Amino acid sequence: MARKKQIIVPLAILVVGIVAFVGFSSMKKPPEEKAEVDNTPIVAVENITVAPMTLEVSSYGVVKPKYETTMVAQVSGEIVELSEAFVRGGLVKKGQLLARVDPNDYQAALIDAQANMASARSALEQEVAQGKVAEREWNQIKDSSPTELSLRKPQLAQELARVKAAQASVLRAKRNLQRTEIRAPYDAMIESRAIGLGSFVSTGAQVGKLLGTAIAEIRLPVADNQLQFLVAQGQQAKVNLTGTYAGKDVQWQARIVRSEGVVDDKSRMSYLVAEVQDPYQLQSTEEENNTMLRFGAYVQAKILGVEIASASVVPRYLVVNDRIAILDDESKLHYADIDIIRQQGGDVIVANGLINGDKLIVSALDYPVDGMKLALAGDDNKDQDTTDDSSNEKVETQVASTESEGE
Repeated sequence: MARKKQIIVPLAILVVGIVAFVGFSSMKKPPEEKAEVDNTPIVAVENITVAPMTLEVSSYGVVKPKYETTMVAQVSGEIVELSEAFVRGGLVKKGQLLARVDPNDYQAALIDAQANMASARSALEQEVAQGKVAEREWNQIKDSSPTELSLRKPQLAQELARVKAAQASVLRAKRNLQRTEIRAPYDAMIESRAIGLGSFVSTGAQVGKLLGTAIAEIRLPVADNQLQFLVAQGQQAKVNLTGTYAGKDVQWQARIVRSEGVVDDKSRMSYLVAEVQDPYQLQSTEEENNTMLRFGAYVQAKILGVEIASASVVPRYLVVNDRIAILDDESKLHYADIDIIRQQGGDVIVANGLINGDKLIVSALDYPVDGMKLALAGDDNKDQDTTDDSSNEKVETQVASTESEGE
């Protein structure tokens, strides 16, 4: 009996355990199925634009006149007349009278020189007549030949020299009289004036300084490695100047006319010289209404250089070993080999390797592999929006069903 009990009790416990396990297993809910997670890397792209491009070289400079002249007095005397335009900033025309030195002494000197010349001419005519008389007299003598002195040729040469000296005195007196009038040598702006009405000036004294208004010059420093992007090292290249006038940014057109031909020993730059015709717009009509370019203004310059038939600009940080990542038509990563012709700030200019419409990958990838599958950030947002819309519809359906059951 005890032996049966020892066999039955363990079996009963085992049966109860199995029943309990089956019961508990039937009460356990099956695990929910999880949605598959898409681990495809999501990237952002920008479309590549390939178009003709003209390379530019940046520079800067200060506007200065091509011609500037320091006027000095060529005769001494008192200033008896000043032009109203002979003031700082005044605009004068070529040949316009600026100031006049007292001409009385020089007019008297001219009259004196003219009188001396008339006297010398008279003496010359007398000597010519006397020479002819002497020649006739010697022609009547048959025994000997006349000498130079007998024919009065030395006296004639002396009188001729006196006439020439008198003529030179007249020319000098006329020139000094003309120099009493101080006139502008060209169309100019008055930078400074050093004389006043009634002041006395001596020969060589400074009168004022003029700035030519016909042509303005700008010296543009260019690094040696930038000359390769200019046609013929910039000769006759067009230049776009940008400066400020009356608080506004204004542009002017200029042209490179020459290179200074040396490298500056301090800045190690080569200098190109640009010219602007009629910077103060004195020759322009009212219809053109252009803005004047003032001397002393600081301007930024863009020198137009080599033209490229097809080029594109991409950020420099996206280029690795002259290759760049793009997204192909199959949404796969593809590395394109490119030809970089110039670095320009934070960008590079690419001449070959890209076509118009290529999708440039601008986002970072942890482990990029050529040919790997990628997804666009915009497409992912669209899928998410679709999922959200489906969830909203499901929630609305459940709410509607609950309301119906309540009714």
